[in-house]
Amino acid sequence: MSKTIIISNRLPVQLEIDKNEVSATPSVGGLATGMKSVHLKSNGIWIGWNGLVDEELTPELQKEVNKKLKKHQCAAVNLTQEEVNKFYFGFSNKTIWPLFHYFMEYAEFELADWDIYKLVNQKFAQKVLEHYKKGDTIWIHDYQLLVLAKYIRELLPEVNIGFFLHIPFPSYEVFRTLPWREEILEGMLGADLLGFHTYEYERHFLSSVQRILGYSLEFNSIILEDRTVKADSFPMGIDYEKFAKAANKNNKLKGSDKSDIQIEIDKHLSRDGNTSLVLSIDRLDYTKGIPSRLLAFEYFLEKYPQFKGKVRLVMLAVPSRSNVPQYQLLKNEVDQLVGRINGKYSDVGWTPIWYFYRSFPFENLIDLYTSCDVALLTPLRDGMNLVAKEYIACREDQTGVLILSEMTGASQEMGETLLINPNNYEQVADTLKYALEMPEKEQKERNLALQKRLKRYNVERWASDFMETLKETTENNEQKKIKRLNNNRKNELIENYKKAEKRILFFDYDGTLAPFEKLPENAFPKPELFELLDKIHNHPKTDLVLITGRDKFTFNKWFGHKNYKLITEHGAWFKDGQKDWIMLEALTSNWFEVIAPILERFTDRTPGSLIEEKAFSLAWHFRNCDPELGQRRSYELKSTIQHLIANHNLEVLEGDKVLEIKISGVNKGRSAKKMLLGKNYDFIFAIGDDWTDEFMFKELPKNTVTVKVGLKKTIANYYVDGTKQVSELVKDFSEF
Repeated sequence: MSKTIIISNRLPVQLEIDKNEVSATPSVGGLATGMKSVHLKSNGIWIGWNGLVDEELTPELQKEVNKKLKKHQCAAVNLTQEEVNKFYFGFSNKTIWPLFHYFMEYAEFELADWDIYKLVNQKFAQKVLEHYKKGDTIWIHDYQLLVLAKYIRELLPEVNIGFFLHIPFPSYEVFRTLPWREEILEGMLGADLLGFHTYEYERHFLSSVQRILGYSLEFNSIILEDRTVKADSFPMGIDYEKFAKAANKNNKLKGSDKSDIQIEIDKHLSRDGNTSLVLSIDRLDYTKGIPSRLLAFEYFLEKYPQFKGKVRLVMLAVPSRSNVPQYQLLKNEVDQLVGRINGKYSDVGWTPIWYFYRSFPFENLIDLYTSCDVALLTPLRDGMNLVAKEYIACREDQTGVLILSEMTGASQEMGETLLINPNNYEQVADTLKYALEMPEKEQKERNLALQKRLKRYNVERWASDFMETLKETTENNEQKKIKRLNNNRKNELIENYKKAEKRILFFDYDGTLAPFEKLPENAFPKPELFELLDKIHNHPKTDLVLITGRDKFTFNKWFGHKNYKLITEHGAWFKDGQKDWIMLEALTSNWFEVIAPILERFTDRTPGSLIEEKAFSLAWHFRNCDPELGQRRSYELKSTIQHLIANHNLEVLEGDKVLEIKISGVNKGRSAKKMLLGKNYDFIFAIGDDWTDEFMFKELPKNTVTVKVGLKKTIANYYVDGTKQVSELVKDFSEF
């Protein structure tokens, strides 16, 4: 029976060693809760670091740790102290974390950290290999394992892999500053499905893939040579029922049954019934904007002095990475701000800020969620922010107001909250006043809508949606693989080729016989290609046709000295061996003077684009442009010349990052059919990589073996992955 292998930096189990005794306690909250159902179903296994370094573990303790973890369906990746320092504290949290949260000034680019990061990801891949069985599904989590999917796929090419990023993916302008940007993207593209919290993060990722790696996109799918990778957004939810039930139970507690924290809060509220509590909960991290929040609260007290003595900020800052210098400086800054504000505004019966620098158990978090009238959550950048959702889930009577930074992922789906820019102290102060004075009816209207949505799209729904989409994505790839020209099909094809008495082969050039180059003139044929084509052409049973959109001049320069049959400009020109070029169609170029100036104007406005002038067509190439700009300008260009096309009997062919304007009706299919007139071929073969080759696949006889290069939409019989596979096929043809 197949299973799901979950992989994250840390296991969902807390290990403790006391007097050589190992204890294991399941973690609660966040990812551990969200993945619980996926983990336990189908006897899944969770792979991650166990929190202990090799130096702490004797062989006996290691055995005991493994035994304890196995009971929790977990398997540990063992790390040394150096690996933890460079992989986790180093590259993960000194490079990726600040960069992806737009704190570029904190990002460090250390080659030694990057090397260890890759090494640890490879360790994770090896651990997966130990537990993987055919049919298993793999789900990788978060920024510590960005390159893991590629390493796994190198070991297990047919595996189904999902990856989810729990932090923001930055814009291209930020991401491009990373020295190892290509390797990071290629690593992520080892997955079949890439999940992000928001469409914004998904869009940033796709933009970087286009601009840095140059891959083509179809909506939210990346077209690789051998498969399609999908990127999609899945806003992570919470265990709604857990928080709602805990809040309900908390609200029913009486007297001494309440926690010490709740008793203190109740005393405070009963002593001064007019006081409102404003809640602030975060890890102590520079991305959370805690100093800015304190300064905004101070500004609120200055601007609206009527709230002095009536509003208290309850601030819980959970310790985080306290051994990292930036976090130590942040702790000092927050301590000083709290001290200064409290010293400035406190009076005998009132302190403006209650400050807790520690973690609270779950029960005390519920105390805060249910007791505070307003939650003020103002991160400068946050992947999701589940605290916002937890606060709303705990408002059993639908009262309470959530003020939320628009820089959080949660803001995208929680529009009923009061959204603010955390850098705008004026707006924060005004919004806080509005929240404190909001009528109860409005509070309930807002929270009721939020609760319905959060209850419906909870963490289990998030996990199941991701897994269902992964299944659909891999099934779609499998469907495409059904048409792949695998070894069995290729052997059958070659066998039929050998048996045939009269055969003809149509080969496209760019993207088929030769890979694309940044400059079209650099795609000239290599000597080894000539050698193979000569063998095919010289066989008495075989006719070889090179059919291309290239101009006659270039192809004559490259292949004119050979005796091959050449068709250029999509069927405008034909050359048979050493005979002169002839026109296959009655064509004219008198329309150039109308279209060329428009192409020149677009070229001037679009850096990297260029015009290729052929005898009877004009091509506008945008392969070297910014991908999004090039695509947008291509749409604009088509729209601009639309009325001229009809007037001059022209058409636009859309190739791979090229628009070609030519006389209507001239295409590869029509010219290829002419090559069959008066002949009786018992083996016909055609291969090409782009949309223009579809005419050839369509027009040639039904018994033609047609092959598409790359996993693109096609009517061809088969796919091959890329030019490398084409070369292998050409070599096979040359041997018979």
